[in-house]
Amino acid sequence: MTHKIGVRSSAKNAARAAFIASFAILAVAALARETFAHGHHASSAASVRTVAGGLQLVPDKGKFKILADGKEAGEEEFEITPSNGDWIVRGNSTIRTDKGDSHINGTLELRADGSPVRYDWTTDGDKKAAASVTFSGRQASIDLNVANTQPYTQQLTFSPTLPLAVLDNNLYDQYAVLAGLYNPSKGGVQTFSVLVPQSLTPGSVSVESAGKQDSNGKEMDELVVKTDDLELDLFLDKGRLMRIVAPDSNAEIVRE
Repeated sequence: MTHKIGVRSSAKNAARAAFIASFAILAVAALARETFAHGHHASSAASVRTVAGGLQLVPDKGKFKILADGKEAGEEEFEITPSNGDWIVRGNSTIRTDKGDSHINGTLELRADGSPVRYDWTTDGDKKAAASVTFSGRQASIDLNVANTQPYTQQLTFSPTLPLAVLDNNLYDQYAVLAGLYNPSKGGVQTFSVLVPQSLTPGSVSVESAGKQDSNGKEMDELVVKTDDLELDLFLDKGRLMRIVAPDSNAEIVRE
């Protein structure tokens, strides 16, 4: 089964849904709790910002603690590594629910300019599922396999004028990539097309710099990510994502 969808033709609600879905833990604390299986401390190379083709990333490795209503809801381990001039971003989350833990793994391959090449994810939640997303220009082809169902293929077409970011459910390391796509020299509000692969949902978000702000007693760079219905604050220290806060949801992601 194959479906084709153009982002331009999808209504405003799709953009909202994409953003909300990508923050499953932050926006709806009851949905889950996640963790990853890698990462300790940032590598020594992370002290040097790597800038290539407009994407600003640093090699990094670490662990996020996921908090909902002040309680630990899970964790994610992640690693961001350069690869022959491009980038590979890996995340492994564990979500804790009343039904038990579920795990999500995601591997994102990026070109030097930040454009996605391929994304693979797996989950062992209520239903085991796996998918691969391949990108060609402004098109994405999603091949999804869910346990006990027929394989499903969907094709999406994105705006030719907006940078594209992959922001999947419960894999918060990918917001480091979104932050790296933001152009601080240009400043102001910058809009990005977004794909939430686990939800098969396209949309868009806006990002704006709030400059240097205090975060738990330390000065960091703050980026504000918005749709009409939701706001997230990203805090970065020399390019490394340290904290994500959802002011209206009493939830946050904190680096250990």
